[in-house]
Amino acid sequence: MASHVKNASPEVGSPNRAESVASAARAHTGLLLTGVLLGLLGVGASLAQPWAIGNLIEAAGGGASMTGPVAQLVGLFCAGALFSSLQAYVIGRAGENIVFDVRQILVGRLLRADLTAFGKESQGDIFTRTVTDTSLARIALAQSLAQLIVSGATVIGGVVLMFLIDLWLMVITMSCLGVASVISVILARKLRKAALRNRDDTGAFAGGIQRVLSALPTVKASRAESREAARIGELAARTRRSGIRVNSYNALLMPSMNVGTQGALAVVVGVGMSRVARGEMDMAGLTTFIMYLFQLVSPLVMLFMGVGQLVQGRAAIQRVDELARLPQESDAPAAAAGPAPYGQLAPHWPAVEFHDVRFSYRRGKQAERTQVLGGVSFSVPTRGLTAVVGPSGAGKTTMFQLIERFYPVDGGVVRLGGQNVQALPLDTVRGLVGYVQQDSTALRGTIRENLTYANPHAGDDAVREAVEMAGLTSVIAQLPHGLDTELGDQGSGLSGGQRQRLCIARTLLQRPAVMLLDEATSNLDSDSERDFREVLRRVSRRCAVIAIAHRISTVVDADQIVVMEGGRVRATGVHHDLMERDELYRRLAGSQLHAEPGPVAPPPRPQPVEPWAPPPSIAVGWPSYAGLTEQTLQLRPIQSEEQW
Repeated sequence: MASHVKNASPEVGSPNRAESVASAARAHTGLLLTGVLLGLLGVGASLAQPWAIGNLIEAAGGGASMTGPVAQLVGLFCAGALFSSLQAYVIGRAGENIVFDVRQILVGRLLRADLTAFGKESQGDIFTRTVTDTSLARIALAQSLAQLIVSGATVIGGVVLMFLIDLWLMVITMSCLGVASVISVILARKLRKAALRNRDDTGAFAGGIQRVLSALPTVKASRAESREAARIGELAARTRRSGIRVNSYNALLMPSMNVGTQGALAVVVGVGMSRVARGEMDMAGLTTFIMYLFQLVSPLVMLFMGVGQLVQGRAAIQRVDELARLPQESDAPAAAAGPAPYGQLAPHWPAVEFHDVRFSYRRGKQAERTQVLGGVSFSVPTRGLTAVVGPSGAGKTTMFQLIERFYPVDGGVVRLGGQNVQALPLDTVRGLVGYVQQDSTALRGTIRENLTYANPHAGDDAVREAVEMAGLTSVIAQLPHGLDTELGDQGSGLSGGQRQRLCIARTLLQRPAVMLLDEATSNLDSDSERDFREVLRRVSRRCAVIAIAHRISTVVDADQIVVMEGGRVRATGVHHDLMERDELYRRLAGSQLHAEPGPVAPPPRPQPVEPWAPPPSIAVGWPSYAGLTEQTLQLRPIQSEEQW
C-alpha cells in the first residue's frame, strides 16, 4: 500500500534481538584477559618466593654472601605486589564496564518491552534485578572468574613444585586437601540453590515495598498500615530465612577448606621433621615445601570463596537474562512511510479509521482471553473534535491504546492517515499521535522538563503558547521558581487538576496530528472545564481531537460523537441527533444534564474549518454553545455506575 502519511520520521529504536549478560561480558574479553595475564604474572612471582627463601637458607647455612638472595627475594615481593595491584584495577574496571553495558541493555529492553508481558512482572522485582542483580553479575563475571583463574593457577603451580620437592609429603598433603575439596564442592552446589531462592525472595520483598509506597495515601486512608506491615514483614522474614541459609553454606565453605589445609600442615611438619632427622631430607627442602603449603592456604580459600561468589552470581545472571528476554514491541521498517517531520497527515484521508477491529486482553500464565472490542468501525476527520462516550468497560481506553500501538489488534485494521498503523514505525505513530492519559502522569523533575518531555527542543515561545492554551499561566506564575519549580514523584507539588493541565500542555507542545484525551477533564472544576472546552475547540481546528468523555457537558458541541457499548459502536452523530434516536446516549446525557423544560437546544451548525493559525491571544472569544451555558446546564451527580 502506498503511504498516505506525509512527512513521517525515520525509525529510532534498538534491535529486538535478546542480548544477554554473557554477550556484554564478551565485549570486554580483552580487558578481562589482560587482568588474568597480570594475575598470572603475579602468581609466577609468588611461586618463586619460597624457592628464593630456600636459596637464602642455603646461602646462610653455607656461609655464602646473602646480598644476591635477599635482593632476589625483595624483587619478587615487589613484582608480586605490583602485578596484584594492576590485576585488581584492570579486573575492577572490566567489571564496571560489564555492569554498565548490562544495565544499558536492560533499560533499553524494559523501555521497549511489550506491555502485555511487562504488566505480568512485579515492578519491585524488576527494580531489584536491574540494580542489585546486575552488581552480583559483575562480581561473578569479573572478580570471581579472575579470582578462580589466578587462585587455580597458584594452586596448580604450587602442587607441581611440591611434587618436585618431595613426592611422599605431597601425597599426604593431597589426601588431606582432597577430602576438604569434596566437602566444599557439595556445599557450593547447595549454596547455588539457596542463593537463587534468596534472590527471588529479595525481589518479592522489593515488589511488596513498591506496591505499598506507590499507593501510600490509599493505605493510610484505609487504615491498612498494620496489615501491610505484617504482609511485608512476612516477605522480609522469608528473605531473612533464605539469606541465613546462604550465609550458613558460605560460613561452612571456607572452614571446610581451612581444616584440610591445617590438617595437611600438621602432618607435613611431623613427617617432614622425622625425615630430616633420618637424613632423608634437608632442612632447606622441608622449609621450601612448608612455605609452598602455607602459600596454598590463601589461594585455596580464595578459590572456594570465588566458587561461592560465582554460584551466587550465576543465580543473579539467570534472573537478569530472564528480564533481558522480555518480549519487545514489534516495529515496522523505517522505509514504510518515508522521511519527513511529524505532525502532518494527508488531508484527503481520515486521520484515524477503525475497520472491524477486534481485540482481547491476554491474562495469566495460561493466556486467557478477555474480549474488549468486537468489531469496531468508525472514522475521524483530520480536523475537529470527536467524542467517545459509553458505559465503563465499553472499550474506550483500549481504542486509544490500539491507536498508539501499545497492543496489536486481533483482527481488523486501525489506520492512521490512510495507512495501517502496524506498517508504520513506532516512532512515527507516536510522533503523529499525542496521548493524555486518564491518570495524568507527571514525572519527577521541573515543570519545564515535564512540558518539553515529548519535544525536548521546544523554544520558549512554543512553551509559553502551550501553557496559555492549557490554562496554566496563572498557576506557574504563583510558583516560587516558575517553570523551574521541582515536582516530586508522580508530579506531587501540583493538584490533580493542575497535573492534568500540565499533561495537556505537554501534549500540545508535541504538536501532534491526532490528540487523544482520555477523560482529560476529570479533575477540572466547572470554571476550568468551561475554559478547557474553548481550548478543545481551538486545538481541534489544527488537528484531530478524540476525547473520551464521562462528562457529557464537555462534548455536547463535538463535531462527532461515537457511542460505544459492549465493545461495539452502537451509534454516531451529533448531540441533538443522538438525543432523539439513541436510548443509551439519551440515558447517559440525562443522568448528568438537567436542562430547563423543553428540548435541549442543538449546537450551532459546524462552520467550514479554516487552516490553523496561532491566535494572537488566548483571550479571543468563542462561539456560544447554542444556549448550553451555565444557566441552562447543571451537573447532577451520578448515583450509580449503572447510570453509565
